[in-house]
Amino acid sequence: MTDSEKLLAEMISKLELIKEADIPSIDLYMDQVTTFMDTHLKCRKRFDDDKILTKTMINNYAKNELLPSPEKKRYSKQHIIMLIFIYYFKNILSINDIKTILGPISEKYFKNSKNISLEEIYNTVCDLIKEHLSDIRQDIQQDIEESKSAFTDIPEEDKKFLQLFSLIVSLSFDVYVKKQMIETIVDSLSSEQQSSAAPEKGKEKSKEKARQKPGDKEKNKNAK
Repeated sequence: MTDSEKLLAEMISKLELIKEADIPSIDLYMDQVTTFMDTHLKCRKRFDDDKILTKTMINNYAKNELLPSPEKKRYSKQHIIMLIFIYYFKNILSINDIKTILGPISEKYFKNSKNISLEEIYNTVCDLIKEHLSDIRQDIQQDIEESKSAFTDIPEEDKKFLQLFSLIVSLSFDVYVKKQMIETIVDSLSSEQQSSAAPEKGKEKSKEKARQKPGDKEKNKNAK
């Protein structure tokens, strides 16, 4: 097994999302949230001193409307689920893109289980990822094999590095294409959200005009 293949095996073993059953059902304070996330996602760290989530990060997520505000400074199980999604998204997407994706999730499914709960959504996504892991491993394994077949006719001192370089380029291009696909989908979602929001704004303006008293219009004209 090559170094790249060892890295692949190690990486795949760390990819599973936190199980929904492992997320506390009781509400947690901020320190408990950061401790929980750090404990369950520490294997994702690149460096030992990397931070999974900090208090400042979580406060900023709530401020930017990526995360619903806590109730009495406590975070529910559904808050933790949203934070897990944010943790993975933030490595490849902008704050605005994450807001576009998670906004409808918060609005429709956070503490709202008329059709499907946030927990059910999370479990379904986790199951899809589990099913997809073997495909991901096979794709990367194929990239490794193809990189090993490149630069075979050059001196050994250059071959190893250039084969690794070709593997990095191949993996990077795959990430680039998928990121472009995600951004295209997000842009489409954003356009749909803006289109659906426009009629609502129009309704609000009509209601505001309807609430105005006859004398209000004259006052506004005089004020101008």
